[in-house]
Amino acid sequence: MTRQHRIPVTVVGLGSMGSALAAAFLEAGHPTTVWNRTASKAEPLVAQGAVHARTMEEAVGASPLTVTCFTTYENTIEALAPAAAALKGKALVTLNSGSPSGAREMTAWAAGHGVRHLDGAVKNVPSAVGAEDTLLYYGGDRAVFDEFAPTLRVLGGHTVHLGDDPDLAALYEMAVGGTLLPALVGFFQGAAAMQARGLTAGSLVPYTEKWFEMIISLLPVFAGEIDRGEYGEPASSVNLFLAGAAHDEELGKEAALDVGWHRPFHELLERAVAAGHGDHSISALTEVLKKPSPASPAA
Repeated sequence: MTRQHRIPVTVVGLGSMGSALAAAFLEAGHPTTVWNRTASKAEPLVAQGAVHARTMEEAVGASPLTVTCFTTYENTIEALAPAAAALKGKALVTLNSGSPSGAREMTAWAAGHGVRHLDGAVKNVPSAVGAEDTLLYYGGDRAVFDEFAPTLRVLGGHTVHLGDDPDLAALYEMAVGGTLLPALVGFFQGAAAMQARGLTAGSLVPYTEKWFEMIISLLPVFAGEIDRGEYGEPASSVNLFLAGAAHDEELGKEAALDVGWHRPFHELLERAVAAGHGDHSISALTEVLKKPSPASPAA
């Protein structure tokens, strides 16, 4: 596709991520129309060559492909609803947070208005949009993906279609994203412990990176155990992790830290032991998680 034949694209929702998406399309030479509820957010993109649509109808009518980047599916539907007729027959790619059920509702809304829908997720920060190794994955209408794949790859070189189910991107987004907050809070606790000793958080970084590399190397092992349902040859057992729970409390007292966020994890370990998994691999926690405790909101 030559620069002169880049298809027009509309981007609606110009937060930090939406603005990065629009900027990537502009950089690649796509005629880009933008819209945002707060019009001033469009100004930097207009300076880069974007066209600022004054209404949502004008925005979606300008291009065969509209990419939305709102906070939730509900926000997306609310914003697009006044322009549903103008979207009919066009392609819609949603890149926002939300649950698998939200993605299914989004697809149902699109289908009810004759809109071709593909749901996706950007697996990186706004500054990484457009990079060759940035991952975006999509679920839903394969025909939309195939038609617009060269355009979507402008947003990240690692672009994947997960399957035809419309909620797959949201499912993977939440399944993968579940590791983020616990990992970050663990690092933040470590940073606080370093500072309690007069050391810097920066001194922790190279060793944390090596720790994450070790965890990465174990993921295929754990996945194999989980898929086989075989936990009897542990590299690290549930009992071993539970024995370390006391160390968390000791660190909290020594460094004057709030380590209360560990308690649900300790309770999960205790439930695993009670279920007979004490000497099994730590990956056996998966079996416990399949049976929410009475206190769980999912119960």
